[in-house]
Amino acid sequence: MKITLATTCFVIGALFAPVVAHAGDSDSDRKHAATYVKDSVITAKVKAKLAEEKLSSLAKIQVDTDNKGAVDLSGTVRSQEEADKAVSIARGTEGVTSINSHLRIKKDD
Repeated sequence: MKITLATTCFVIGALFAPVVAHAGDSDSDRKHAATYVKDSVITAKVKAKLAEEKLSSLAKIQVDTDNKGAVDLSGTVRSQEEADKAVSIARGTEGVTSINSHLRIKKDD
């Protein structure tokens, strides 16, 4: 009897695990696979353009795109000029509708 109850609880818990995982998914605003792919393409384009600049700090910038084409830039750069360049590169990328810059300038100690 105890084994049956334990097995039943385990099976029910295993069935609810994907539901709980999906509820915690930060990309849950993306209702369709095509939207997610489009957002990923924008993110990849911005990252590629940043990497082309051959500045190591620009290559380390994190890029995320939401379902409306808004790009979030975060991380650290060496100067305000590099931060401005990253924003300019992202702004010039096809599909980007707006930029949210959370870039910080790294102080040399």
